Amino acid sequence: TDMTLFAQDRELRYLWLFNAEDSWLSSAHNGDTDYDFMPGAAAEKSVSIKQDILRTQKPARFELPILSGESMRWFDIRVDVDRDDSGEIIGIIGTSLEITEQKRREDTLKTLLREVSHRSKNLLAIIQSLASQTARHSLTVPEFLIRFRGRIQSLSSSQDIVTDTDWRGADLFGLITLQVERYAPDGMDQIQFDGVDVYLSPTAALHVGLALHELAVNAASYGSLSVPGGRVAIRSRLDIRNGLTQLLLEWEESRGPRVRVDHDPRFGTSTLERIVPNSVGGDAELDYRPDGLQYRLRIPSNQFEVIAGS
Repeated sequence: TDMTLFAQDRELRYLWLFNAEDSWLSSAHNGDTDYDFMPGAAAEKSVSIKQDILRTQKPARFELPILSGESMRWFDIRVDVDRDDSGEIIGIIGTSLEITEQKRREDTLKTLLREVSHRSKNLLAIIQSLASQTARHSLTVPEFLIRFRGRIQSLSSSQDIVTDTDWRGADLFGLITLQVERYAPDGMDQIQFDGVDVYLSPTAALHVGLALHELAVNAASYGSLSVPGGRVAIRSRLDIRNGLTQLLLEWEESRGPRVRVDHDPRFGTSTLERIVPNSVGGDAELDYRPDGLQYRLRIPSNQFEVIAGS
């Protein structure tokens, strides 16, 4: 058994120990008190609880942390009064069971829950911002609903990738395929991706996915994905600016309808030029060229890692 048993007299000197070799009692001997082999704070806690048990004659259960080398070990201790055949209290008797792994699992779970809470709040903030921007540039409720649903679906799809990779993030090529292919009549045959593939951080994955969604919806409605033979070139490369490495992501449309000078101001300009770059700590440029829309997004190195071999 992994359980340690022990007994102490009324002066809290140990009378006997059983199976104590790999526990906090491993260095204890008969006749010792807790002060003889335990650190001061731990001994003070143990003795105080045991004295209360002798005084109140009520059993107690407590957790005892013991520093072992550079790590902490935890023990679940249960103690009760010990009586002789006449019912007279002669000391205490107790059990000890190590729960270090259980405590580590609890700490891990608490860390994960805090992380989930943090990410949930971030996601809600993104949704709130999208709702505000969508409402500001929508003329009717039906128009708002269509635009807002599309953006929420985009976030949901990107979130699925992030979750599938255990919150590591999302690979850029997979994100492009997920967000753009559905809007291209000929699928990925109309999309050309060239460049370095990277893992985007969870935050960058959500916002880059949102930018790709806005660009793809516009291209399918008015741009190169709205006509047969239209093309979208997506390029990515590492770039050095002011001595810092950045990821430069470019979207370039061609073979589509001629871009009008009086483009629809309700198109997600604020999303592409402000929300997305601000959220990843980068910058962006949106250019309405006559032969096709162009978009450049710069992402700092703390938001991605290069996939080996790409």
